[in-house]
Amino acid sequence: MESNMKTAGTMTLSYDGKTTELPVFSGTHGPKVVDFRKFYSETDLFTFDPGFTSTASCESQITFIDGDEGILLYRGIPIEQLAEKSTFLEVAYLLLHGELPNADQAEAFNGSITRHTMVHEQLKNFYNGFRRDAHPMAIMVGVVGALSAFYHDSTDINDPIQRRIASHRMIAKMPTIAAMAYKYSIGQPFVFPHNDLDYTENFMRMCFAVPAEEYSVNPILADALDKIFILHMDHEQNASTSTVRLAGSSGANPFACIAAGIASLWGPAHGGANEAALNMLEEIGTPDRIPHFIDRAKDKNDPFRLMGFGHRVYKNYDPRAKVMQKACHEVLNALGIKDDPLFEVARELERIALSDGYFIEKKLYPNIDFYSGITLKALGFPTDMFTVLFALARTVGWIAQWSEMVEDDSQKIGRPRQIYTGAAARDYVSIGKR
Repeated sequence: MESNMKTAGTMTLSYDGKTTELPVFSGTHGPKVVDFRKFYSETDLFTFDPGFTSTASCESQITFIDGDEGILLYRGIPIEQLAEKSTFLEVAYLLLHGELPNADQAEAFNGSITRHTMVHEQLKNFYNGFRRDAHPMAIMVGVVGALSAFYHDSTDINDPIQRRIASHRMIAKMPTIAAMAYKYSIGQPFVFPHNDLDYTENFMRMCFAVPAEEYSVNPILADALDKIFILHMDHEQNASTSTVRLAGSSGANPFACIAAGIASLWGPAHGGANEAALNMLEEIGTPDRIPHFIDRAKDKNDPFRLMGFGHRVYKNYDPRAKVMQKACHEVLNALGIKDDPLFEVARELERIALSDGYFIEKKLYPNIDFYSGITLKALGFPTDMFTVLFALARTVGWIAQWSEMVEDDSQKIGRPRQIYTGAAARDYVSIGKR
């Protein structure tokens, strides 16, 4: 990857009588960055940044977020436009190649993904080794990590052809693997892919069809799920994406890197947020109990938090939530859900959050997790499948980020430093003298 950073000046730092000048660069959007790559060698100092919240770990041309303005761009295109006008595979091509495909490119790419949706027959044996009540994410970590044992003809990261094949395989097989995890958990037979359906329709059929009868995909529901997938495809250098890049920096094969990303995504502070939001709605129970929980959320001494509101990055409205709100309401209307207590709680809580002065002042707007949790529940997915669906969508972003890292000559194996605060150097004491 050719660098697009531009020189923007220098920063002068002084410490202990020594002055150091550090280069400053600018990107297309966002804040300028200070180049600390030679900081340690020139000053014998480290920087201290827990969580890397003020550190750019890489240069990337894929996704841009402006949390203050509520902006999310995929390769420069606003997420709202892509979710409303595009399709999952078209956006996948965009993230992987940098531009939207023309008709011929789209046909070739879609055809390649479709031809890779089947999984190796022996892979089914992995599922039989898991308990029926195993969390689907545990299954996903194990099965995806094992893909390199079945497709070792595409694990050479130095071969661009093998990288492309591995990328297409993972995008294509992730819905099949996820649907198999779901079917296994409910004791139903696996449903194989159908090449006449598009990406999201195919996934829904593999999840909800049974051999005893024909299954017809509702286009409104499929469109909503397709939007969820697009909205979750990539989100800059978050925890799971950074994990994929860090694992990949060692030269690990792409299947192992994606498995590492899935494991990171499993954390409740990351991919489990929509499940937590739905659990909160179930805890509230009925609309008449909402004021009590609102009071608890406003009480600084109460540990209760309203899940699905506000965002660590987006200080104003989450741009993905605008799209998801509309899709959520379309799904509820299409299914005729009017008297379900959980959805009534969600509707009333949404109304209060968008009008209550406290929420407006604190900018605690409903985020994408609030709406996607409700939508996925209405579509028929159990809560323990929510993060699996997140992983399915984010696989595209992970692969794009991994590919970009592999092709970036400036990248090195990840090696964060630390400030050591343990015991000072001391001698060993024999056990009789302790």
